[in-house]
Amino acid sequence: MVAESTAKVVSENPSQQFQRLKTHLHRRMVDAIDLSKAGKMNEDELRQQLRSLASHLCTLEEVNLGGEHREQMVREIMDEIYGFGPLEPLMNDPEISDVLVNAPDRVFVERNGLLQHTNIQFADEHHLMRLIHRLVGRAGRRIDEVSPMVDAKLPDGSRLNAVIPPLALRGPTISIRRFRSRALLFEDMVSMGSMAPEMADFLVMAIRGRLNLLVSGGTGAGKTTLLNNLSRFIPVSERVITIEQTAELQLQQPDVVSLEMRPANVEGTGEIDQRALLKNSLRMRPDRIIVGEARGGEVLEMLQAMNTGHDGSMSTLHANDTRDALDRLEMMIALSGVDLPTTIARQYIASAVQLLIQMTRLSTGERKITRVSELCGCRNGVYVLEDIFVYRWQGVDAKGKAIGSFFATGHEPTVLKRLAAAGFEIPANLFDARELHSR
Repeated sequence: MVAESTAKVVSENPSQQFQRLKTHLHRRMVDAIDLSKAGKMNEDELRQQLRSLASHLCTLEEVNLGGEHREQMVREIMDEIYGFGPLEPLMNDPEISDVLVNAPDRVFVERNGLLQHTNIQFADEHHLMRLIHRLVGRAGRRIDEVSPMVDAKLPDGSRLNAVIPPLALRGPTISIRRFRSRALLFEDMVSMGSMAPEMADFLVMAIRGRLNLLVSGGTGAGKTTLLNNLSRFIPVSERVITIEQTAELQLQQPDVVSLEMRPANVEGTGEIDQRALLKNSLRMRPDRIIVGEARGGEVLEMLQAMNTGHDGSMSTLHANDTRDALDRLEMMIALSGVDLPTTIARQYIASAVQLLIQMTRLSTGERKITRVSELCGCRNGVYVLEDIFVYRWQGVDAKGKAIGSFFATGHEPTVLKRLAAAGFEIPANLFDARELHSR
């Protein structure tokens, strides 16, 4: 009966019944391992011993798996020990950017910008909890009823967020933002239609010309990807300090110091936030400071750095538009605890930031730079914000792709004098009002 049901399950996609059988065999392996001998083996020998043991258990009469199904079972048992369990095939798919587990039988992925339901299943909530504990432990963190929420970086660079009961009312959940084995390059973003070539040329000049800029957008819009790409054009002679909640930036310059905030421990102490890291970074002789994502009071220190000799600094923040990004900055200054009048705060922001870039993920899943704006100053307490480039979306074609065009608005940036003084040759018609590229 067991063999019959197993064959039926294995012939389809993995199901909860198959997962329960795998969990049973996994437990038998744990019971059979001689820990005293295992501790003396190197990694390769231990893996080989575990694979042999798994193969042996799969040949037992009460299991009765065929050759192909047996190899699948052995492979998945090894994934339970060393990999991501049932999620392993999803983590190996280069087209998947996010893996989202809402329940043992409800696993979703984001593929090419769109959410899709998968047929991946766990045996039960206990099976899902074991995977969470193993992944969290691998990241050097812990999760339990006292601390039922964790955000951590996995060894492969992926970002893990897990929430368990009592906070998660319907059972344990996992969200994994995958780490790309091949980073998306600036040239790729142009060829994919995320920006027009003229926009790319201007942004490269802005980075090399040490303009301060902010990248705004929603969750998953591609802000960090763009920031990574922009950082490629920082001269190798400059010293760069990066500050992040979870390290994701991958700068290629030789003189880079990467700082990552530390969360509070189980007792609620020992936290080192981005604001403390920013204050310390100013003592580390940086030429530029890159803040992975501005979230709160650290914005004040970031703006101070931009205003006091650290030109070319960058950050990202959540906002729906470039003008909305300025309002968000004001709100975060208020969170710093410094009581600045609104007019003073706006002047402070206007003197620090030159460019704002809005990244948007469309309903088709495509990511676009929808607006590049210049902050020209603050007059009578009102921001002077001028669009340089915009993307105008017109609809969706028969293949589900966005129809739209990039445009130059005709605004000639005031920073051109600064870029020209730095030796950059500005094409005569770069900012003429016209359609740049359609897609």
